Amino acid sequence: MGVVYHANYLVWMEVGRVEYCRAAGLRYRDMEQEDSIRLAVVGVQVRYLSPARYDEEVIIKVWLAEAGPRMVVFGYELRGAENGQILATGETKHIFLGQGLKPCKLPAKYYAVFGISVPD
Repeated sequence: MGVVYHANYLVWMEVGRVEYCRAAGLRYRDMEQEDSIRLAVVGVQVRYLSPARYDEEVIIKVWLAEAGPRMVVFGYELRGAENGQILATGETKHIFLGQGLKPCKLPAKYYAVFGISVPD
């Protein structure tokens, strides 16, 4: 068909999310190794607007749509680099997991990275 397989958009969203966190000063690996905190995907929504073509460069815009001590939602916009056309939009919802992969509260030292206010 000459277009990119639909599941690749999810991979691109993950790459964007990892780079977003890295730019904010957080590496997933460090959070996992130092505090045994994992970020599990519990929901995904993608709206495909225009197909990406093979070998087309794609720009991924990522932002925090919502965040709290137990979960975070990232928003995404994927555009063709050449013409700026929106290819897809979406969001992923994540919960924080601790030991034994059980839901937990995020340690306060990570609140700033995820835009979470520290309670008084």
